[in-house]
Amino acid sequence: MEFFPFELERWQSTWEHRVRINLSESGVHPLSLAELLELTETDAEELGRIRFGYSQGNGSDELRDTIAALYPGATRDNVLITVGGAEANFIACWALVNPGEKVAIFYPTYMQTWGLAQNARAQVAPIWLRPERAWQADPEEIRRTITPDTRLVVVTNPHNPSGQILSGAVREAVLARVRETGAWLLVDEIYQGAELDGKTTASWWGGYERLLITNGLSKAYGLPGLRIGWIVGPKEMIEHLWRRHDYTVIGPSPVSDFLALRALKHRDRILARTRRILNTNYPVLDRWLRAFGDLFSWHPPAAGAICFVRFGNGVDTLQLVEAVRKRHSILLVPGEHFGMPGHLRIGYGNPTEQLEQALAELAEPFRQLQAA
Repeated sequence: MEFFPFELERWQSTWEHRVRINLSESGVHPLSLAELLELTETDAEELGRIRFGYSQGNGSDELRDTIAALYPGATRDNVLITVGGAEANFIACWALVNPGEKVAIFYPTYMQTWGLAQNARAQVAPIWLRPERAWQADPEEIRRTITPDTRLVVVTNPHNPSGQILSGAVREAVLARVRETGAWLLVDEIYQGAELDGKTTASWWGGYERLLITNGLSKAYGLPGLRIGWIVGPKEMIEHLWRRHDYTVIGPSPVSDFLALRALKHRDRILARTRRILNTNYPVLDRWLRAFGDLFSWHPPAAGAICFVRFGNGVDTLQLVEAVRKRHSILLVPGEHFGMPGHLRIGYGNPTEQLEQALAELAEPFRQLQAA
């Protein structure tokens, strides 16, 4: 059987540690262990006493209690801890998607759930987020695409790669239609907390019975290496997903569980750091893009350390990012990895001086392309 590879993740994992400057990431510059311990007022000796036994498979009770408190009405039984948001989305799709079933996915998208649905031999129906609508969807298209035979609807909010937050009208259109059809709804909220205006995007939790929320500490918290994610959902479905989790990774690292709990108990401090980075760095990228006149078009991101840019002169962006990598050792992401040729996703969560250095180096090749 044909297997659909995850091109973005393979691109990043192949090159992100082999280039001088990585602008392919969608989160802010990660915290060091020392910085995390300082921000969370954690004694390093307490960390040093952790033994490397098996942790509780579904996550420690205290960690699940802390996460449940973020979702009104939820309890620890509504929460499953996973190894990153990637495992959360994987086991959700594993449980819900079967051959021949219809899955509606908002496009463009981080292509994990698209690939999982394709590899499960499901039928994938796109709901297009359109740049002329500032990356919002048409409520009528939502209604047409989510049909009575739709098994699962997948939403990412805040959105990757556009960095936009879905409007209330789009949200209500989705909820109204899944209520009518009975489809499951999977909402990936991994960028929640990384809003530039400081206003945390409201979770979709509580809006529908057949709803799963996935989230984690990678993007808004700057802790991708902890590999802590979670799923929030109905208790019966969480138990169903835990059975699959038993077959994947069994449980999180005890060190990760310990540090995740402390990070969440001091989340305001960590998210304040994230927003400082975003609000310092986005103006740097914005000035750089505007200097090229009409070569680029984009909507300023509302959340996440990402800007999705249309590149206006018809150059193959797959070839472009490969040339930039080879000549400058700087990593960008081509729009093809989100199903959108002719676009670039530029990460701007790096240390500010590093971002400025990368953009200064890229000015000349992009000027040459503009003149071509």
